[in-house]
Amino acid sequence: MSSMPSMPPRHNAAPGPGPRGGLTPGTLALVVGVFLVQLGFLLSYIGSFHHPDPQGIPVAVAAPRKAAAQLDRLPGDPLAVTVVKNERTARERIRERNAEGGYLMSPRGGRDTLLVASAAGGPQAQALRKVGERVAAEQHRQLSVVDITPSGRQDYESLTAFYLIVGWLVGGYLLASLMGVLAGTRPARPGLGALRLAGTAGYAILSGLGGAIIVDPVLHALPGHFVALWWLGALLVFGTAACTLALEAFLGVVGIGVAVLIFVVLGNPSAGGAFQKHLIPSFWRAIGDWIPTGAGTSAVRNIVYFSGNALGTPLLVLAGWALAGSVLLMLGSLRRREPGLTLPI
Repeated sequence: MSSMPSMPPRHNAAPGPGPRGGLTPGTLALVVGVFLVQLGFLLSYIGSFHHPDPQGIPVAVAAPRKAAAQLDRLPGDPLAVTVVKNERTARERIRERNAEGGYLMSPRGGRDTLLVASAAGGPQAQALRKVGERVAAEQHRQLSVVDITPSGRQDYESLTAFYLIVGWLVGGYLLASLMGVLAGTRPARPGLGALRLAGTAGYAILSGLGGAIIVDPVLHALPGHFVALWWLGALLVFGTAACTLALEAFLGVVGIGVAVLIFVVLGNPSAGGAFQKHLIPSFWRAIGDWIPTGAGTSAVRNIVYFSGNALGTPLLVLAGWALAGSVLLMLGSLRRREPGLTLPI
């Protein structure tokens, strides 16, 4: 019998430490970064929401000047008073987004009227009601509350605008993250950067359309403003994705974390969704209008409930983010490319 040829011995040694098997300094830095983002998430959400407290809510007051001055000097400064001539002016200021409420004091009777607009946010309207009821009780007067711009029947507490914006934002930065993971975080040349922006624009148009379909003909949560919401969503998604792509071009995969920090960790609590800007601490109140989450939420509410009033600033903010992201991405594509990165699309 012929003997079988001997096979060389096999060694099943465990792989030694290396770039793929060990904890490199770069990996450790990413883990630490994720941990810090997690802590930031907790601090931002709990810090802004754990104790909502009315601060400087703009209110149009039709009352004798002495009484109006008393409203402006309430303990804790919950109201920022502007004296107006009559109820009509107070209503106009609310609808034009120059005030969040109105207080009408009858100089000869014992009954006052508080005007609120729950479409701008249910918690804020409730806070105004509590303040008004306390003021009326202290002066032994009766108070009637009138909601002049209520949220829709299928839009509880006017929260749909916020969740619509969050959904669009998630789509934007997830698209950019996917491009970075699959095709490299930095375009090799400006032409490829422009190609990414073109693809992002197409996705944004479809994403805006999808969101408008869901909130209008499907769920009837925000009916009657289909086209305006469609293009608002397209602008928002494009701007979010373009900024994330730009951050990736300059920071690599760390740019994805920075995008989450801006749009989610800082943007969501300050957007005026669960609690409006005059109910949260000053830091979040100061940044909310300048982040796409807050600008988008305000824009949706102003389109749907306030006849498009005060829409200029939110649109400029969204357009500014879109423009900045596009320009920075193109600049990033001009930078010298490090070796070893995946070829871009």
